[in-house]
Amino acid sequence: MLILKTVIIHQKFNLKFSVVIVEEEIEQKVKELFSSTRKTMGDALGLEYLQLSRDVLKAKMPVNENTIQPFGILHGGASVALAETLASVGAYLNLTSDSKVAVGLEINANHIKSVRFGSHVIGIARPIHRGAQTQVWETRIETEDQKLVSISRCTLAIINKK
Repeated sequence: MLILKTVIIHQKFNLKFSVVIVEEEIEQKVKELFSSTRKTMGDALGLEYLQLSRDVLKAKMPVNENTIQPFGILHGGASVALAETLASVGAYLNLTSDSKVAVGLEINANHIKSVRFGSHVIGIARPIHRGAQTQVWETRIETEDQKLVSISRCTLAIINKK
């Protein structure tokens, strides 16, 4: 079941995390995941999570000085980083054992449309396969008016936590 939650996590770093839809059954996992004071790639990209569940993750990313390439448009690497971040978080939320972690094994992306400085994109990740040893996630990155910007597939290995 999805519920609307106000999540105040990482307040120390003033991250954009005020209202997010969180699946009730994974609420504790979400709190644990985002309770660290360590900064991550998502922080550098300015990700704002909109929905966190085992079946879909959504996050908003600004197209700004941290995510553009020299010509003033969204950098393909920023899109791939957004896609892998969502896939990794999604895979983690689907793990059934605390002794396991999900790590990126392979990612590919096709960039379809450019996006100019000053706007935002929305990443939407969904699982294609959730196995005991691997997970595969597809991430669509869209403009705010739902035009496809990039599509990617990420394969994650499920390994023992060290």
